[in-house]
Amino acid sequence: MSDALMRELLSRWRDDPRGAYRGWFLWEDRLKNFRSIRRGVQQVAAEIETNRFGVTYRGSSLETVVHSIAEQRQVFKGADHAFLWKPKLRIPDIYENPDNQRAFGRLLDACVCCDTEEHVLAEIHRIDALKIKGLGPAVANILYFLHPTIAPPFNTAIVRGYNALTGANVKLGRWDQYLAMRQGLIAFNQRHRDLLSNDLGAVAAFCFDLGMGLYAPPPRADDEAARQAFVADLAKVRSQAAKPTPAESDDRTHTQIQGWLRDLGLALGYQVWIAQNDRGRPYGPGRLGDHCLPRLPAVLDARPGAEAVRLIDVLWLDTAGAIVAPFEVEHTTSIYSGIVRMLDLALGGETTGLHSLFLVAPDKREADVRAQIARPAFSRIADLSVRYLPYSALEKHRDAIGQFGAGVAALEKVSHRLT
Repeated sequence: MSDALMRELLSRWRDDPRGAYRGWFLWEDRLKNFRSIRRGVQQVAAEIETNRFGVTYRGSSLETVVHSIAEQRQVFKGADHAFLWKPKLRIPDIYENPDNQRAFGRLLDACVCCDTEEHVLAEIHRIDALKIKGLGPAVANILYFLHPTIAPPFNTAIVRGYNALTGANVKLGRWDQYLAMRQGLIAFNQRHRDLLSNDLGAVAAFCFDLGMGLYAPPPRADDEAARQAFVADLAKVRSQAAKPTPAESDDRTHTQIQGWLRDLGLALGYQVWIAQNDRGRPYGPGRLGDHCLPRLPAVLDARPGAEAVRLIDVLWLDTAGAIVAPFEVEHTTSIYSGIVRMLDLALGGETTGLHSLFLVAPDKREADVRAQIARPAFSRIADLSVRYLPYSALEKHRDAIGQFGAGVAALEKVSHRLT
């Protein structure tokens, strides 16, 4: 393949708003999920180790983690399918077979704790040697969130794209095939590191878009007709790259809600914190973080779980620097991740000034929010005041609350109690 054409393709792909690079890999909320998913994996491993996991997938801590992964944009859509119990086939055989379940738990626990490529690969070889029916390299989608520079994601589209890119014949369902593909992805990534990333999610996203047919791989150098067709495809991509996409629209809506909460908090006399990876987003004539705290107060920044607290979408604080109300905006993101950050805040230290914790989401997501809150994994949240604030209520009442409201109490009246 022509290296020049490959680099041209990668450059166009990076700039294409339809592609997984801009739509998923550069998505700010992607980064927020790593810590919460790691924490969820730790819980799965602990429950298996102490015989508390049970024999079903539905309602389990594993379902919570995998559902959070499956809610990721594009690349991970359908990631939960491999873990769903198929009763006729009795797979994946980690629910009814206690030995297999413990082996799976040890894999997760070891990969949470390890930090080297050699260790991760050794654990993959160990689980592969057991030949657990139905437990294949789809598990790599969990491992990716533990070690994004070591374990690339794995699904049908990624495999199809990789095969088209390299001429390989990788097949689904086998760890040795996954590991061979992993080596090829790393080699390709090293050749084009300046256009990709140390995070193997980028090169996997590129293969995903090839596998989904968004792009065709560059042709062999001796195929002039295919070469011309490929150049024509690039020209078409260039003309389409500026078109808005649903993903971009979702991001603007998420930012808009954060902006409403920011402006309302400032109008009520609170200090406002915007998530550290969101504050630079364009909003109105300036940036989302304008007029907000540049850093958390020292007492909050030093508390347990501060890393997660810094990623909460919006915080209102009183003049003494105590948090009065946190807000997680869950437009299309995993509700699981937002709840974990709320728990880190509420259970990580002194919260005497805290009124309620608000999950802010579209009106149609209330049932999903309630279903997530009811999961056994979040039993500790029952003692907290968690409220659902629908977009419509915030839009309808924010001006009046800002002008006449009595602080957080007014928001509590237009929101719905969840716990």
